Amino acid sequence: MIDQDEQQVGIIDTDKARQMAMEAGMDLVEVAPNARPPVCRIMDYGKWLYEQKKKEKVAKSHRHEVTLKEVRMRPKTDPHDMMIKVNQARGFLAKGHKVQFTLRFRGREMVHLDLGRDTFNAVKEQLADIGKVERDFKMEGRRLTMVLMPAGKIEKKDARPQPVPAGAPAAAEAAEPAPSEQA
Repeated sequence: MIDQDEQQVGIIDTDKARQMAMEAGMDLVEVAPNARPPVCRIMDYGKWLYEQKKKEKVAKSHRHEVTLKEVRMRPKTDPHDMMIKVNQARGFLAKGHKVQFTLRFRGREMVHLDLGRDTFNAVKEQLADIGKVERDFKMEGRRLTMVLMPAGKIEKKDARPQPVPAGAPAAAEAAEPAPSEQA
């Protein structure tokens, strides 16, 4: 048993442990039921639960969950409306969310899939500074979809400088053209 001052008391009878907890005005809590003998502790169980919830709340507030936001368009979306949708996506990417662009074709618009590809290429160019393509455009039924993610999320393997082999020339030397021999 462990008392309220975090001191090990030793192996004592359950009734005596309950009596000690009542005298201290606290609860007797079994903290390791599978141990032989089981380990109990004298503590204020309500206070402990409160502190656990408080720690969980603080931990939850410090993490940022990435959500997938969707921006829907049509092949004939007006350029000004397209600019508004791109600016909305820019805001989502700035907050760290992924953005899925969906372009829906209806009826005879299916003949003009090139309009959708051109639209998505323009969107990629406009958002190249803040986002990068996670999944390039793909046709799914009558929908063309593309997913962008914030550019700040670069995989670690891309961020590391690549090692140069021992026998390879330095990058500055390799960039200089060799003087041509003229006779």
